[in-house]
Amino acid sequence: MQLYGKVLLVEDDASLAQWVLEYLQNQGFDVCHEARGDQAVSAYHQYQPDIILLDLMLPGLDGISVCKEIRRLSQVPIIMLTAQGEELDEVIGLEVGANDYLVKPVRPRALLARIKGQLQRNDNNDRPKTDNMLQFGGLNLNLDANRILLHDQEVELSSNEFAMLWYLAKNAGRIINRDEAFRELKGREYDGLDRWFDVMISVLRKKLGDDTDSPKRIKTAWGKGYLFVADAWDSQD
Repeated sequence: MQLYGKVLLVEDDASLAQWVLEYLQNQGFDVCHEARGDQAVSAYHQYQPDIILLDLMLPGLDGISVCKEIRRLSQVPIIMLTAQGEELDEVIGLEVGANDYLVKPVRPRALLARIKGQLQRNDNNDRPKTDNMLQFGGLNLNLDANRILLHDQEVELSSNEFAMLWYLAKNAGRIINRDEAFRELKGREYDGLDRWFDVMISVLRKKLGDDTDSPKRIKTAWGKGYLFVADAWDSQD
């Protein structure tokens, strides 16, 4: 069987961990399982995975803290596993560097699609990049360096956050809906339920100083999607 990649699964629910391990192995992945958060970083060093599935609630050290520790070491893709309705945890997870999240109960096909999508994106990110820059008033985006300056101050974004902002900015003045965002940025179709796009927009607004109650830079087009406003980046307010 073809080996698609090495997966580090950090999950303390034994029954969930067992079926995920067996399912991914049957799909052609090499899987290492760790049940404790305080052993996850050590497991990462020993196993050197291509992607990490990381539960939020873990004994020893919670998933958010584990994500922070691993992000200091590597940009390996991280998919967080969260309980249904825990939007705050989803936002925090993305803010500290997680690439994506899955809400429990985990569906096999959704899990496989997320993993393959992240591995494909990571492979694309490793390829040489062209020198591209965009500027909108006080906002400067450098694709080659994955760097953002807002009024001469660098803004720290994860690779996923940068990719989304770049896509929105490249399509300034055009409404981007969920279907398009998922196809272009996640490499899969929108299932009608996943709130990843909305959560990422919320994170970007916060980091870019946009008013979350009445956003002016990344506007909401109700029932349609989101709009990057090209002329809203001059003021520091």
